[in-house]
Amino acid sequence: MGVNLRDIAEPRKISLDDLKGRTLAIDAFNTLYQFLSIIRGESGDLLRDSKGNVTSHLSGLFYRSMNLLDTGIKLVYVFDGEPPKLKHAEIQRRKEIKKSAAVLYTQAVADNDLVAAKKYASATAHLDEGMILDAKKLLDLMGIPWIQAPSEGEATAAHLAKNGIVDYAASQDYDSLLFGAPRLVRNVTISGKRKLPNRNIRVDVIPETVVLSEVLSRNAITLEQLIEVAMILGTDFNYADFKGIGPVTALKLVKRHGKIEEIPELKGKITFDPPEIREIFLHPVVANPSKSELEERPARKEEVFEFLCKQHDFSEERISSSFGRLEEKKRLESQTLEQWFQ
Repeated sequence: MGVNLRDIAEPRKISLDDLKGRTLAIDAFNTLYQFLSIIRGESGDLLRDSKGNVTSHLSGLFYRSMNLLDTGIKLVYVFDGEPPKLKHAEIQRRKEIKKSAAVLYTQAVADNDLVAAKKYASATAHLDEGMILDAKKLLDLMGIPWIQAPSEGEATAAHLAKNGIVDYAASQDYDSLLFGAPRLVRNVTISGKRKLPNRNIRVDVIPETVVLSEVLSRNAITLEQLIEVAMILGTDFNYADFKGIGPVTALKLVKRHGKIEEIPELKGKITFDPPEIREIFLHPVVANPSKSELEERPARKEEVFEFLCKQHDFSEERISSSFGRLEEKKRLESQTLEQWFQ
């Protein structure tokens, strides 16, 4: 879910070309869930191969990654590890939402209401261990580095960005800022035309960036204060239902009173332990790879064909075309570089 800090963060629109030559640490789970939610048939069915295996996540991972590489963007995917104990309640809440959505999806299909069916189907997106292993295997075959985080993937992505190992943390959620990511980029893996839920309207989804130092400076706050604001709004680690308090009001309260425990309007209403949540964001458990460990490797094309086309029924023509475009672009860039040095 993540905390909605948009009104405070004020993201800036960019193009994918603005990210050329940059390295992104991508929140893998966040991205795979997007693919599972978006890449579906007209009635909301997931894409599957002839053996019944789900392939929506693999389709999104391959084609979107190839498009980003074709733009000249370097990728590192970061997978979640064991979530903090405080996240278990949020995980259970999400499971209940999926159960309810599954019931509504079944009813919509029975009623032949394809619009409602697709809406509810998207809300049932589930990522299992087999899907995660397949995603990691595909990345290995494509030569794209990935990291297994010990806990929250966003925390490790933020750590990599803070230490200059990557240029941006990439996620739909703003939580990366709370973990101290100096630069966040959103909408990278879902940019393009998207249909609005329940409406026959398509809109442009455009990449956007947020610079942490600018957010803090513009709002005259510290990172610690931003975390206090997030706790008031509710994070993945605490449920907050302070009625009538949105991001702007929360910001004013924190600037006036400091820590959440000192805000008179919230006295007696806090049902979580703020110090525990501060600790998660300020001192997260992270992976610490070197830059050399995250270098892109040559793709094993024949094995990609075997895995996607032979095992999962992907179109050989489309896979070949994707590789062809990327190879031609690299060839032209290399040719231009050689001419420059002559």
